[in-house]
Amino acid sequence: MSRRDTFEYAVLRVVPRVERGEAFNAGVLVYCRQRDYLGSRVHLDVDRLRALDPTADPDAIVRALQAAADVCAAAPAAGAAGREALGSRFRWLTAPRSTVVQPGPVHTGLTEDPDAEADRLLRLLVLPVTD
Repeated sequence: MSRRDTFEYAVLRVVPRVERGEAFNAGVLVYCRQRDYLGSRVHLDVDRLRALDPTADPDAIVRALQAAADVCAAAPAAGAAGREALGSRFRWLTAPRSTVVQPGPVHTGLTEDPDAEADRLLRLLVLPVTD
């Protein structure tokens, strides 16, 4: 039997008009301290974006989602935030904010493979449902 470790995750939500508070899921952040893992998956559904705000700039939102992914991956584009410890990066990314891309609440679970968990959560919580 494989070892299962605790992980934490949060959904990244797009709120194109913050004053209206309407949102849809566009990414997931996954953190597993025991496996030294911090990962993300992002996907912007432009049709859903246009339904909430036809004037929204999808390119700017993709850049904001990518910035979160860059912090997770410690990419050079992430700057100082990307050089922090994994747990610090996850806490920074999941801190409440009033921007177009906002984190949802943090949830926990058990996993044998946090990277596969990120893929599963993307399919379950973000990608459009297909028959």
